[in-house]
Amino acid sequence: MTARLRGSLRQAPATVPALVALALFVVWAGNQAGYPVTHWAPGGLIVLALLGVAVSVLHLRATDVPLPVRIALGCLAAYTALSYASILWAAVPGDAWEGANRTLLYLLVFALFACWRQQGATAALLLGAWTLAMAVLAAFVLLHVDGAGIVRLQSLIPGGRLDYPSGYPNANAAQWLMAFWPALLLARSARLHWGLRGALGGAAVLLAEVALLSQSRGSLYATPIMLVLVFVLLPQRLRTFAVLVPVAVGIGAAAPAVLGVGNNLSDGLVTPGAVHTATAATFAAALVVGLLVALGAAIEGRSAPSADAARRIRRGTAAIAITTLVLVLAGGLAAAGNPVTRARHAWDTFKSGQGYAANSSGSRLTSGLGSNRYDFYRVALDEFLAHPVLGIGADNYQEQYLTHGRSDETPHYPHSVELRTISQTGVVGAILALVGFAAALLAGARAMRSSIGEERLELSGSVAAAALAGFAYWVVHGSFDWFWEFAGLGAPAFALLGMACALAPSSGPLATLAAQPRRPLEPGSPRRRLLAVAMVAVALLGAASLTLPWLSQLKVESAARIWTSAPRRAYARLNDAAQLNPLSDEAYLVAGNIALRFADLPRAHHEFALALERTPGDAYAMLELGAIASAQGDHAEALRLLERAARLNPRDEVTQVVLMLVRRRQPVNLEELDSAILRKAQQLL
Repeated sequence: MTARLRGSLRQAPATVPALVALALFVVWAGNQAGYPVTHWAPGGLIVLALLGVAVSVLHLRATDVPLPVRIALGCLAAYTALSYASILWAAVPGDAWEGANRTLLYLLVFALFACWRQQGATAALLLGAWTLAMAVLAAFVLLHVDGAGIVRLQSLIPGGRLDYPSGYPNANAAQWLMAFWPALLLARSARLHWGLRGALGGAAVLLAEVALLSQSRGSLYATPIMLVLVFVLLPQRLRTFAVLVPVAVGIGAAAPAVLGVGNNLSDGLVTPGAVHTATAATFAAALVVGLLVALGAAIEGRSAPSADAARRIRRGTAAIAITTLVLVLAGGLAAAGNPVTRARHAWDTFKSGQGYAANSSGSRLTSGLGSNRYDFYRVALDEFLAHPVLGIGADNYQEQYLTHGRSDETPHYPHSVELRTISQTGVVGAILALVGFAAALLAGARAMRSSIGEERLELSGSVAAAALAGFAYWVVHGSFDWFWEFAGLGAPAFALLGMACALAPSSGPLATLAAQPRRPLEPGSPRRRLLAVAMVAVALLGAASLTLPWLSQLKVESAARIWTSAPRRAYARLNDAAQLNPLSDEAYLVAGNIALRFADLPRAHHEFALALERTPGDAYAMLELGAIASAQGDHAEALRLLERAARLNPRDEVTQVVLMLVRRRQPVNLEELDSAILRKAQQLL
């Protein structure tokens, strides 16, 4: 560690807890992208503890935080409070509590990274460490997949799309590409060592190729949007282009082998040979590009050109960039054909209502935009129009889609961060989010502008630009996918945004306005003690809010593992789970299913009835209660419950069949019913 870095760490001690948080995010990335509550809830407690230590040890004062950052913090805090308040009007309070807790996690992460000033060196340490750690994880994933046996290989790359380690191919691609943009933009910085710049250039190729293995159409369309944003909004465009060229060439060289894994299946199965070829091509391209970027950086560092030579280099690079843009556009038009026809085909497949069947044959990336997202978005917009002010409640989308949707999917989320915001928290939530993000982005933009030298961007500006690019990718790709719900994506995104804010200067008109003389709180004063007590109380409430659902879920999962051999203990743990999380019906649903397996109809009825008390609109609990009533001979009650279940979930074939049997006064076989429900769930997965 250099003396300069040690000095920077002394000036920015919050770097240490931030590094711990980044390590946590990498762990999440390697394990389902932090999606299960049993992963991110304890992680949220860790972040809360880190923030508490930082506040206690580093003695943060409000006046030390730039005004735009304070506005962003206030808006995000208000949005979090609104999410918790939405429990009161949410149809599924347990889901609303989980959604609010996840929002609290993002607030804590942003506060940890944004509230304390960073130096250029320490911010580069944070961003570089996270980016390279993600590249190492991507390399591990590639080697792990390459070394898997033929059976295991099909579970890692089902249908030719890599979904390991996140479990969802689109989230898989996003977590690598979120790190790709910081890697690319840091590699251009003349303030970094040439060896590090080379490593970052090679990492960018590796991250892009592993993302390509997931064949995410969302990433394919998000990438050109990101290119436009990077070249239009970020400084040092020619330096960006100079690094992008070898990186793009390396990606293009290995791309045919990588795409061949999913495009050249054998009887619908991935072949080990194709995976091995893709692995070798990826590592070779990353190595060559890394060496080229390092060589260029070393040459640049050894011999600084004269002013005239620098101008000629910039003009030549600009000419090459313009020529390249023209060639790329021409090549794209030649390959894609008539752009109007292609756009019309994409729109027609998107809104066709046929789902994935609307796409043409061939590569998944170019076959069309057929999916059920158009219907997801339609329902989300309809719910916003029906509840425009405060929305339907955090994470309360699935019940509405079951009732109003038209596809056979049962999405929990609307697959868009913007539509999630307006449909679940209404206009109030949307305004809070817009103002908060705008203030944070303003702080990040000031960090870039204030560090532009005569010839090149200072290190702090380079880091701010790279961090904002990583956050922007999460927003762009998350505009048409459900990434808010993956803590392994959302937490790093808010950390990157906070990192850019921490580099913002404290000078400027807004800072001058905020720095008006105020009477400080004296140590030991009643107001100071009251503030400390309030902060501790809020922290304890937050900790309890994160802990209780986490412990509840652990008990549910434990009961699900032991019920066959120890049903009484399983029931006891599920009862504890229900007490720990008084808003969720999951423990009662699991207990009811266990009772059905043992043909204990009275207990099953009791458990499903308790579930229905907590979530009155639960179509599944209503279906089971109706079937149980039919089996017990209560025809009128069975008919009432099943008709209501059919209204709540009108497209469910199982419910329609059971309702038909009851109307005909035919018996309902509960064992066959549960088998049918399980088969349908497996088909949807």
